[in-house]
Amino acid sequence: MADELSERAGVTVLLCDPAGPPIATEADALELIGAAFAGATVVAVPAARFDPSFFTLGTRFAGEVMQKFVNYRLRLVVVGDISAHLAESGALRALVAESNRHDQVWFVPDLAALDVRLAAAR
Repeated sequence: MADELSERAGVTVLLCDPAGPPIATEADALELIGAAFAGATVVAVPAARFDPSFFTLGTRFAGEVMQKFVNYRLRLVVVGDISAHLAESGALRALVAESNRHDQVWFVPDLAALDVRLAAAR
């Protein structure tokens, strides 16, 4: 499956292919942002697509990526099991909890959870 636009809970979402290229640089994130301009307001990226440095907050990569999405007024949703990363980092646990309290960046376990969040945010 290639990245595709999908209507979910009344919101146009760019669903990123789990087998797509890794997101390892800011330029990779900008490519997704560019693809979202086809009509999406939400970009759902499988957690496995992110370079492991995304989940190591000391690298600042997560913050850089998240800020790009905020700047372009797009919601970023990290989809998938990140429990191994969370077990290793209290700072990441705090970031995920704080992000999920707000509207710009969400971490969800699966697309069903994304649908619930989108429906609740309407």
